[in-house]
Amino acid sequence: MAVVGAGVIGILIARELIAAEPGASVTVLDRELIAGGATRRSAGLHFPRGASPAVRAMAAESARYWADLAEARPELPVHRLPMTVIASRDAESALREAYLPEADLRPAGRLPRQLTALPEGSAAWTGEGCQYADVPALTQSLAAGLRSRVRFLEGVGVTGVVPGPAGVELTLGSGETLTAARAVLAPGPWTAHPAWRELLAPLGIRVKKIVALHLELPPSADDGAIVFHDEDAFLLPYRHRGHWLFSYTCREWDVDPDSVDPEVSAAHRAEAVAVLRRYAPGLADRCVSGRVFCDAYNPAGGPLVRPLTGEGTLLFAGAAGGSGYRLAPAIAAETVRLLTKRPAGRPPSTADLSRNQGPS
Repeated sequence: MAVVGAGVIGILIARELIAAEPGASVTVLDRELIAGGATRRSAGLHFPRGASPAVRAMAAESARYWADLAEARPELPVHRLPMTVIASRDAESALREAYLPEADLRPAGRLPRQLTALPEGSAAWTGEGCQYADVPALTQSLAAGLRSRVRFLEGVGVTGVVPGPAGVELTLGSGETLTAARAVLAPGPWTAHPAWRELLAPLGIRVKKIVALHLELPPSADDGAIVFHDEDAFLLPYRHRGHWLFSYTCREWDVDPDSVDPEVSAAHRAEAVAVLRRYAPGLADRCVSGRVFCDAYNPAGGPLVRPLTGEGTLLFAGAAGGSGYRLAPAIAAETVRLLTKRPAGRPPSTADLSRNQGPS
């Protein structure tokens, strides 16, 4: 089997393939290093919510996976966080529908210290089940644990993909050809790459710019995530880097990941600061830098895991709309189910996989 793309989704697919079929031969390819691309710039926030029943089910499945993994391997950079959700006062019923029951949303007794006051008509709730990860480091660590059982081809691009009833032929930029019985494309925002552009065109995937600002303010040990539900924005204490991150919803669509400007523009900063000033005007002047990248979105909402051929030998997995880390375990589980023709159900447990792999 071949997995094209070594971001967090591709690595989890490889990990779950080995768990489902321990004797399988799995090759992971990426034209960059492992955890490059969108994974390298991921905020890594996981909060227990979803815009639809399907996404909520994926969020719940993924939350269990990450919790099991963190328990089995406490050295991994996965960190639990308190969570405060800010929304309009009359949005409580909508919040309780969007957030999982285990979030246990309840009115906040006090505001986080970063928020001086709430706009009129707004309210705050606290909840459970929030965590964040250093996604590049996590992905690289998981890949390192697979090295003895998975073949990695880093810095090797795929220039052609030819699916057929007997398998998938991948032409590589190195001049070689790889033939796999089954293959999955997990290219992150590179959905328009010439090698698979025509194969993915019927899915209607769009690529949107994602912007997050860095606030030069050291977080404390008890600071938590602050989610601005109505604005689809959040403040995250980035403890492993020593600053805060503020992610807001940028509306620039149909961008090219190979040519997107990585700099934070004055317009980006102005948009983000306008949102932040509503809740925490004292933090606005701390927004002096940031990160710009992009991700693939499914216009129908939620990630896509789809066969690209009638024979089912080639699949696409992704278009998670900025939630690649948050939903990666569920995406990987569904991908493996389709690749291995297994019935729907709970995937092999992380604990089982950890035992198979030893302490790596």
